[in-house]
Amino acid sequence: MNTLDEASDYAQEAAGKAKETLSEAGEQLCDAEQKLMKACRSFISYHPIASMSIALATGYCLSRLLSDRH
Repeated sequence: MNTLDEASDYAQEAAGKAKETLSEAGEQLCDAEQKLMKACRSFISYHPIASMSIALATGYCLSRLLSDRH
């Protein structure tokens, strides 16, 4: 086997491992997103007034930060 074939085999093996690792990381990220969304829905259901207050305060702060006039 020549050096070019060995390099090609090494690159293919590395690409396969990278694909597998990224696939697993993507699945973990999707699971984490689902857990976070479930927790947010639960918080909003149990604390609707606090949720609205947080949303209003966040919107106000963002509007002040992004406003052209200071």
